[in-house]
Amino acid sequence: MSRMFIGGSRRISRLNRDVRELIDDIVDQRFAILIGDANGVDKAVQRYLSSKQYDLVEVFCAGDVCRNNVGHWPTRTIDPQTLRRGFSFYAAKDRVMADEATAGLMVWDGESVGTLMNVFRLVHRNKQVTVFIAPTRRMLGLKKHEDWTRLVETCDADVRNRIERETPAEALHATTTDTHLQLPLL
Repeated sequence: MSRMFIGGSRRISRLNRDVRELIDDIVDQRFAILIGDANGVDKAVQRYLSSKQYDLVEVFCAGDVCRNNVGHWPTRTIDPQTLRRGFSFYAAKDRVMADEATAGLMVWDGESVGTLMNVFRLVHRNKQVTVFIAPTRRMLGLKKHEDWTRLVETCDADVRNRIERETPAEALHATTTDTHLQLPLL
């Protein structure tokens, strides 16, 4: 069964029509959906899936407490290997979702490093990811390293610097099938 990792920026709390249509296609094909528990896109997608009474959803949470589970779906708590809540704490669940997904859909505000890191994780696990860039309402399909590089090149310097700091740490968490993992060319 296909498993879709859906995620995105915490600053986006509503889904536009294009994103809803993509989710409708995923639902129509009966893909299992892996989603995080954050506010923003995660919660908006959860609300949308709950309104459709979609049942093939699993909510991933870092640590013992799940922040959002609108549809009361099964949850999976992931040990973040740290007590300090921050980027690394929540990235633990994102890595598991990227490992287990067959593809991804990310809704990006043009600034969220967490969302870009999820794109990075999927692409470098040879998984196709669709990125909806909210400010420009553009949809991009990424499948290989060059696609990732082109996306990162569109970011402002601050975002590129933050991505550069996170990708070496992420490479340490690469799965054994990620032998082709390369850092972005910034």
